[in-house]
Amino acid sequence: MKAWFVGIPLGLASLGSAMAADAVVPVSPAAYSMEQEGWQFTIAPYFWVAGLDGKMAQFGSAEVEVHESFSDIIKDFDIGFMSIAEARRGNFSIFNDLQYSQVSTDSVTPRGFVAGSVAVTSTTFSGLLGAGYTVAKSQDGHLDLAAGVRVWSVDTDITFYGGLLDGRSFSDGDTWADGLVGIRGNFNFTPKLYLTGWGLIGAGQADLDWDVAAALGYHFNERFSSVLGYRALGVDFSNDDGFVFDIIQHGPIVGLVVHF
Repeated sequence: MKAWFVGIPLGLASLGSAMAADAVVPVSPAAYSMEQEGWQFTIAPYFWVAGLDGKMAQFGSAEVEVHESFSDIIKDFDIGFMSIAEARRGNFSIFNDLQYSQVSTDSVTPRGFVAGSVAVTSTTFSGLLGAGYTVAKSQDGHLDLAAGVRVWSVDTDITFYGGLLDGRSFSDGDTWADGLVGIRGNFNFTPKLYLTGWGLIGAGQADLDWDVAAALGYHFNERFSSVLGYRALGVDFSNDDGFVFDIIQHGPIVGLVVHF
């Protein structure tokens, strides 16, 4: 039951492909113009082909090393989404990054005396709300200083069927929040091709929380663009009850960006 502790925000449906990711861009990929007035909005769902590495512990167990590839995770994937949105006016911006995934697995126990089978469902949510201010800009792009708060919620439910524990269910998990600071930027190589990326790091209830990404984008027109890049996100959290969620998610990301 290796999926017991898997809570990777991978997603689909708008997992933003859902797995999309910081919608693939906590940075508006549209060409930056100093003459723009009023609010500009960006919504980006995306798909994150991410693997998972780290250490986890739940239900009073000892810490276990976790090394899951994307193909390992997708086999137990139920539902999820990922998307990012940004509202920008002049030098100021407000953005969010939402990720949700649910994975589940069933396993038959060896002898069936204590339980005939076990069902495990793990859900992971993370939501980042932040604000940025442009400290450098030109007709080719901009660089923002950013700060925000990310909320994490990880829960695992285990249910036994048959045997002595038939119908019994147990849950373990936690919810926590971390403050993050960093940079977000966008640079246009041509009117069609641009580079976007971000780097955020912080802590709070977690010992460490960080997120970095870089991607190339292509404008189809003023309304739509696509993004292809690589993202890595890590968090190191534990509580006094023995719950440990010390993981790094990393992999290619692809998304569709809508500007209006």
